[in-house]
Amino acid sequence: MKSYYRSLPNLISLGRFLLVPAIVAMIATERWKEACIFFIIAGISDAVDGWIAKTFSLTTELGAYLDPLADKALLVSIYVALAIVAAVPATVTIIVVARDLMIIGAFMISLILGKPVKVRPLMISKLNTAAQLGFAALVLATKAFSFPAGHMFDLSLYSVAALTLASTAAYFRQWIKHMNF
Repeated sequence: MKSYYRSLPNLISLGRFLLVPAIVAMIATERWKEACIFFIIAGISDAVDGWIAKTFSLTTELGAYLDPLADKALLVSIYVALAIVAAVPATVTIIVVARDLMIIGAFMISLILGKPVKVRPLMISKLNTAAQLGFAALVLATKAFSFPAGHMFDLSLYSVAALTLASTAAYFRQWIKHMNF
């Protein structure tokens, strides 16, 4: 593989970062169709960059940090924006944001104390990310195309809350073990 392809997954992650302020602005101005389309593109880019990196052996240390940071920037920003416009309950947004702040805080404490944590997503975290992306896409799609989500909204909402709490607990347990509490 040519060396100029080596950065492709990282460029895709950077592109996801660039979409975040655009999507938030679209939500704030209630341009739901555009927000939905751009969010779906961002969500697909999350799967594509990882697939390309693994399939073509283009994984990098930068990518190990950049991809999850792009995910966090996207999800935290979208959930905050959706809560501000009252499209999702503030409680689920608080849970989503608190989880990511705790993970970043634990990572930073580990680094400061000279016990860096290797960046490896847990399976529960992957399920959580998929649920969060799916729920946000559902909310944006219901706003964009004026269809009632009905019970799907509640089911997705509770799934996100449960998976986010489970993921938080799993990472916290792993961090405590790593730090030798």
